[in-house]
Amino acid sequence: MPGFVFVVVIAVVALVLLALLFSFIPVGLWITAYFSGVKIGLFTLVGMRFRRVIPSRIVNPLIKATKAGLDIGVDKLEAHYLAGGNVNTVVDALIAAQRANIELPFERAAAIDLAGRSVLEAVQVSVNPKVIETPKVAAVAKDGIEVMVKARVTVRANIERLVGGAGEETIIARVGEGIVTTVGSAGSHKKVLENPDDISKNVLDKGLDAGTAFEILSIDIADVDVGRNIGAQLQTDQAEADKRIAQAKAEERRAMAVAKEQEMKAEVQSMRAKVIEAEAQVPLALSKALNEGKLGVMDYYNMKNILADTDMRNAISRVPKSDSNEEKKDK
Repeated sequence: MPGFVFVVVIAVVALVLLALLFSFIPVGLWITAYFSGVKIGLFTLVGMRFRRVIPSRIVNPLIKATKAGLDIGVDKLEAHYLAGGNVNTVVDALIAAQRANIELPFERAAAIDLAGRSVLEAVQVSVNPKVIETPKVAAVAKDGIEVMVKARVTVRANIERLVGGAGEETIIARVGEGIVTTVGSAGSHKKVLENPDDISKNVLDKGLDAGTAFEILSIDIADVDVGRNIGAQLQTDQAEADKRIAQAKAEERRAMAVAKEQEMKAEVQSMRAKVIEAEAQVPLALSKALNEGKLGVMDYYNMKNILADTDMRNAISRVPKSDSNEEKKDK
């Protein structure tokens, strides 16, 4: 009985070790590759385990490439995987490029994938061009009328310029710039409405796809709308600004006039104060002259008579003319 238990334990341990061995050594994956025509050694798969590479991520794409007639080495796929690339996407892109007669070496496809672009999508866009729709671009013609244009840009991926080439945002920005330039050079907004195809021709002639990852095939004007009268609005704003400037200058002149008036009033008050002060000195001067004998009593009375006569004449001059005319009529 103890011998039987010992045999069972040995069998269980052997099964566990065998299961661990087969889980570490992908024998099933090696058999699949062998019958798929992919020649890869079992020790190569074990080496992938030690290099922390998932063997299925390499073998399955390699099987697809072999069935498609592509000659790709295991080392290249493994190196691309270790660099952080998507091996399966790269192989799919290479197969699609081969079917479409597009020249795409593995190194270029790997570089595109590592650059963060979808190489498979690039091949698909090369075969089936993509339509990019721009937002409404507002431009002003020479007559001051705003024109809003929406365009559809048909592009095809340029695989040779995918690495380092500008993306869709640059295409949209350049097309918008071309629309603004074309509409701005038009003499009237009516001309733009009559011939919207002029926009497409002028924009295409500018070679807007230079330095981008795309090749522009066509630019079609989808919609043209008439917006605001920008010229009239600018003139109105200018007139309002001129009005405010004139008001500000008038207010400045009024403030200067008020200040000048206040200054003159202050001078008049000062002069009046000096006159009153001088008049207050007259009695003292007369008294001093009388005491010193420089002024006689008769001279003083003559001066008083002259002053009284002067006051009388002033009073007569202040009588209203209407009253004097009525007196004459009564007489």
